Amino acid sequence: MKGPRFEQWEQREAGVLGTLPFVLLAICLAVSFLIGEADTNAPLWVLSVVSVATAAWMLWWTVLHRDWRERPRLMVVYFAGLIPLMAALVIIAPWYGFFTFTGYFAVVLLPERVWPVGVALVALVTATSQNGGLPAGSAGSIVIYALIVIVNVGVASAIMFFAYVGEQGHQRRAQLVEELEATLRENEALQEQLVARAREDGVVDERQRMARELHDTLAQGLAGIITQLEAAEQARDDGDWRRHVDAARDLARESLTAARRSVHAMRPEPLEDARLADALASEARRWSELQGVRADVTTTGETRPLPPDVEVTLLRAAQEALANVAKHASAERVGLTLSYMDDVVTLDVRDDGVGFHVNGYGEGHDDGGFGLLGMRQRVGLIHGTLAIESEPGGGTAISVSVPT
Repeated sequence: MKGPRFEQWEQREAGVLGTLPFVLLAICLAVSFLIGEADTNAPLWVLSVVSVATAAWMLWWTVLHRDWRERPRLMVVYFAGLIPLMAALVIIAPWYGFFTFTGYFAVVLLPERVWPVGVALVALVTATSQNGGLPAGSAGSIVIYALIVIVNVGVASAIMFFAYVGEQGHQRRAQLVEELEATLRENEALQEQLVARAREDGVVDERQRMARELHDTLAQGLAGIITQLEAAEQARDDGDWRRHVDAARDLARESLTAARRSVHAMRPEPLEDARLADALASEARRWSELQGVRADVTTTGETRPLPPDVEVTLLRAAQEALANVAKHASAERVGLTLSYMDDVVTLDVRDDGVGFHVNGYGEGHDDGGFGLLGMRQRVGLIHGTLAIESEPGGGTAISVSVPT
């Protein structure tokens, strides 16, 4: 990108190049008056008129109508009038060659296809000044004049060529800078979109997390409390009634504690001071005492610490599976197997209950609830898989496999 100093330098350069022809023209006219008419080929008033006409021509085309400089076809007209004026000046006073070389500044304003013609014409005028005027009629003077013209054309062409190459390189760099700036603007817009999308996704993820946590804590806890209170209503003696009421009270306290931990995104309490296998055993034991259904926990492989999100996902899956057994299975026995393998940990929960038809179940609904859907979402977030096998009268098996 152009820096402020570079832009200031470009502006100064343009100002100098625009002013230089007028300054040199004025100097040449002043020199003419100092030298006098003896060394000129016409009266000073004629030289003055031609000089003023040249200045007026340049002023009209390049200063008063500065925008014409960006129109190459109009500049052909300007150049066609400038060359005869320059030629007249160097024929009258050869020292005007100091001024005529500024004609190369006008060449770059022409269409590129006529640059060679413009360079040749300016070189011819400049060679005339260097030769002291037009050549005499002798062959020698004509040869010398031709050599001067050739040298001027060669040098000027080389200079113009390198200037052209430099200008093309400058334009390419400017184009690349513009493209880079456009790309950066597009990237900024994309970044803003990504940030907005990430914010929206974060809100959705947080809502889903809260929905899963509320289901795993409050919903399951409330369901358990209702079950215990219904059992208390049907109790035949005070001992059974008290046992169910105490169980309902304990479930309420546990659910409240779990809900608070969920809101603050803390690990479930069973995992605070125990490994996953121990937490599963404790959870199964508590559930078995509450539901009156036998629950066995088996661990295979070498136990090892797991990432917190993996442990939470497997514990929540076990809790959801046990809750579903209590609500739907009418099972007499449940088995939980935690298997540690090289790079995968698997949790299998099997019951001997009534079973159900698996097709379409739990993909997007759970009898109006959030259980299996929330379980799938949890497992999917850590790139795990959930498999369900069941048939009416044949029990149910849920398998959760998570990479470690």
